[in-house]
Amino acid sequence: MAALRVVTGGDHWFSALALGVTFLKCLLIPTYHSTDFEVHRNWLAITHSLPVSQWYYEATSEWTLDYPPFFAWFEFVLSHVAKYFDQEMLNVRNLNYSSSRTLLFQRFSVIFTDALFVYAVHECCKCIDGKKASKEVTEKPKFILSVLLLWNFGLLIVDHIHFQYNGFLFGLMLLSIARLFQKRHLEGAFLFAVLLHFKHIYLYVAPAYGIYLLRSFCFTANKPDGSIRWNSFSFVRVTSLVLIVFLVSALSLGPFLALNQLPQIFSRLFPFKRGLCHAYWAPNFWALYNALDKVLSVIGLQLKLLDPKKIPKASMTSGLVQQFQHTVLPSVTPLATLICTLIAIVPSILCLWFKPQGPRGFLRSVILCALSSFMFGWHVHEKAILLAILPMRKEKPFFNWMETFYLLGLGPLEVCCELVFPFTSWKLKYPFLPLLLTSVYCAVGITYAWFKLYLSVLTDPPVYKTKKQ
Repeated sequence: MAALRVVTGGDHWFSALALGVTFLKCLLIPTYHSTDFEVHRNWLAITHSLPVSQWYYEATSEWTLDYPPFFAWFEFVLSHVAKYFDQEMLNVRNLNYSSSRTLLFQRFSVIFTDALFVYAVHECCKCIDGKKASKEVTEKPKFILSVLLLWNFGLLIVDHIHFQYNGFLFGLMLLSIARLFQKRHLEGAFLFAVLLHFKHIYLYVAPAYGIYLLRSFCFTANKPDGSIRWNSFSFVRVTSLVLIVFLVSALSLGPFLALNQLPQIFSRLFPFKRGLCHAYWAPNFWALYNALDKVLSVIGLQLKLLDPKKIPKASMTSGLVQQFQHTVLPSVTPLATLICTLIAIVPSILCLWFKPQGPRGFLRSVILCALSSFMFGWHVHEKAILLAILPMRKEKPFFNWMETFYLLGLGPLEVCCELVFPFTSWKLKYPFLPLLLTSVYCAVGITYAWFKLYLSVLTDPPVYKTKKQ
């Protein structure tokens, strides 16, 4: 309580929001948890009971350590607290071990580390101009932003029901963004470099960070029309950024470089043999691509244009994590997804360089990089959409009539998939159909949002602000 008052100062409503969501998280402790609960328990056991040299080789459980070294050390620190709750959870051979004390420790570890997320949200609120804010608390931009972040329903489900530490990682990202908004560029760069060595999925937004820091920090002056004064390039500032990245990387990877284990670590971090899509299709471009291939294959079989014996056995609608071949459309390789992702990211990066829009433009570029990687990346997990959920201030109404109609359509879709479909004869023949329909429907919405955000970035005028050396 005292620490929260120090963070929030006179904003009692922020304390109420933070405490309210913390109490809700405590109520969710006994709820269902996914296999990720066992994943993190196993990582606690690995880092606690084995030497560092074996962390990325241990394979007793199928849930091997596949996060960067900083997260491994994070688990190592947690394990030394976990031993006071239940020593048995730290035994590598206790597969699928669970106890009431294990449950309490792991749940509370997520709640406790969310303190960084709360602090980061508060720092983000400081970046909002409150001069035109309404006198009503609930209409203040800071209040709206706090609600959207602290009570983020996706984070509550993924972290405090499903079980992960996204709030802690999301806190690092938000804090780095806040520092860039506050023109504390080196701190922002340091926090993001640390974040990359906690979870490598944030590499997708690294281009936005790199271009923004180069454009707004390494070049110290602009011309009156907003273009760069090339002679204002600061070698000292570039050196500072490079040094930060190098030292953080050396601290993270250095011990494993000395052990000659970097190839093993990278093979764990980038497992390309898992297939194009996750078992539960992320609602992205490849969900639409897979669905189109499935429709074309059904039509081809009905018209006898395809030979049933030549249909690939590994089906993309089996709900399994595996590699498969498309039936009609060309099969997609990891290289193809990388090229598509880079092509999707490049326009936003070019806008950040040639048409700067200040910190707001940087935030939009971060979101577009995250959305583009979600749309076109290889083996994207549906939870990865959290990376793109960064609320932006909007002066216009949230939704037009078409967007409202689309969102309302989610209700009937869920009724059909969850209440009607189980009682139909299709349940045994097409068990994957509800998930396919949900993924495709949501993919349409996310694709629309991606196009709409891109259109606004490409059409909005640049912010001309002369920067004196």
